[in-house]
Amino acid sequence: MRSAKDFFRPLAVGAPRPLREIPFRPSRMIHFFDPGNEKMAAKVPDLVAQADVVLGNLEDAIRADRKEEARAGLVRIAKTTDFGDTQLWTRVNSLDSPWVLDDLITLVTEIGDKLDVVMVPKVESAADIHYVDRLLAQLEARAGLRRPVLVHALLETASGVANVEEIALASPRMQGISLGPADLAASRRMKTTRVGGGHPGYIVRTDPTGDDYVNGRTTYQQDLWHYTVARMVDACAAAGILPYYGPFGDIADVVACEDQFRNAFLLGCVGAWSLHPKQIAIARKVFSPDPAEVAWARRVIAAMGDGTGAVMLDGKMQDDATVKQCRVMVDLADALAARDPELARAYEETDRA
Repeated sequence: MRSAKDFFRPLAVGAPRPLREIPFRPSRMIHFFDPGNEKMAAKVPDLVAQADVVLGNLEDAIRADRKEEARAGLVRIAKTTDFGDTQLWTRVNSLDSPWVLDDLITLVTEIGDKLDVVMVPKVESAADIHYVDRLLAQLEARAGLRRPVLVHALLETASGVANVEEIALASPRMQGISLGPADLAASRRMKTTRVGGGHPGYIVRTDPTGDDYVNGRTTYQQDLWHYTVARMVDACAAAGILPYYGPFGDIADVVACEDQFRNAFLLGCVGAWSLHPKQIAIARKVFSPDPAEVAWARRVIAAMGDGTGAVMLDGKMQDDATVKQCRVMVDLADALAARDPELARAYEETDRA
């Protein structure tokens, strides 16, 4: 076991010092694009203006014979695009693939100064993060980078879920964790072919009335991912990193997408993946606190003064625990408003009302 004193020392001579705290940057949506697709690449400047994070995908959805093309495309896009305040991430190939080593070597040495986060798929234990951690430090030293490239883990296997707490704490460069429901479903042998979202067969049923076990019994569809998302959120909160919901595969079903994103938001996730531009707007709406709730939270904070004791506000008791909840809401709103002028105006108008 490494000494705690060594945890924040660079893992390679000449590498930048690890961060002691992961900075919170708005990341309501992580928008995926294929950097080897010329039509998608041409849209990146427009996506940068809309999304908090744009992610060049090198793994799933990229055919084996297009891996190098996608990697080269991401390098080209990074070098020619002004990202401003928008983050640039990439999802590299899995650690058991023949492409991941070239992914990391190429991207860190050629565009490491532009790259904010490397998403690592199918992370199963802290050992996976330790491998990437050391390699990134060596490559950062080679490239002369002054800030570390952060790591984001994908929770896509049963082993990953079982080890999620140690994964979250594996390295100071851990930025966050996302749920990958499709691969996780396969790993668990779940009987669903959907990419995220619920399933009409996963239900609870009301009790029978008298001896009638057939008629009048209402069913309620349940959330397949509640346990996993909640456990991931706890692991991330304990480690001081950020949790995300992953993809919602039914692009046409914007209603269910919004529902799934909102469930994740209420449980503590800070964002979700977007696979189509229409999902960017959904994520922006869902993962931005409602202006009316932010205004209420500000009222509670003001009424509570130093944050101790209890007060009655509009017939509801507020105490120190409520203030902590309200500060979470207000701090998030302030961080998002600093990036999103339209949202800032909405918060100001509601505060004045």
